[in-house]
Amino acid sequence: MAKRTIIKIDEELCNGCGNCISPCAEGALALVNGKAKVIREELCDGAGFCIGLCPTGALSLEKREAEPFSEAAVEEHKKRRIIDYIPQKCKSCGRTEEERYLIAVKYRGESLWYCTKCLPRLIHG
Repeated sequence: MAKRTIIKIDEELCNGCGNCISPCAEGALALVNGKAKVIREELCDGAGFCIGLCPTGALSLEKREAEPFSEAAVEEHKKRRIIDYIPQKCKSCGRTEEERYLIAVKYRGESLWYCTKCLPRLIHG
């Protein structure tokens, strides 16, 4: 195994909210026994989109020995994957990511989701 950048989850800090699950386009993260887990190392590309959405700071990137990232494994995983995440909701209108595109917004240390329809109102007042 080679050293590469991969997500690290501090189980002590993880509250099981699931905010990190949806941003992982590869499906590397899942809630297992109420905590976020990397289910297969080869699915994690180390991009870290999940990090900014963790309200407790439980996620970070680390360089360590891990299975190489595999685009083929990601594609195979996506074919078999059932919705195994907590759909996020727009803070303004309540629509879910299954209805509209959502964008994560950080404000005063909190990660909030806004849909693309409500985001302009947030930006422009």
